Amino acid sequence: MVIIYAALKSIPLELYEAARVDGASGLAIARYIKIPMVAPALMLTFIFSIIGTLQLFNEPNVLRQTAPAAIGPNFTPNMYLYNTAFQIGDFYYSAALAFSLAMVTMVLVLGVLLVNAWRSRRSA
Repeated sequence: MVIIYAALKSIPLELYEAARVDGASGLAIARYIKIPMVAPALMLTFIFSIIGTLQLFNEPNVLRQTAPAAIGPNFTPNMYLYNTAFQIGDFYYSAALAFSLAMVTMVLVLGVLLVNAWRSRRSA
């Protein structure tokens, strides 16, 4: 939210003034000025969300003691890796899975960046 707020604050006020002089409504200003100017910040937060989702460990691990029936040991990929390494004792398999998870994360982020680059080239 702070990233998007900072991106909104960085939009020059002259753009809003020019749009109002041209007769643009609030919806038109949001659609044609705010969203395109904030799009890089939205893409950044989307990438951070992908990475953060795949790294989720602490919250479910703490809540597992409260609700063990709802949150099992394989609730997130990182919890599965942790349980494979430290409960089962298979460190090599867990390390291979961790490397695979890192590659999947990299491929997802690279895919999002490529789609974004393709869209921006197509619209330009």
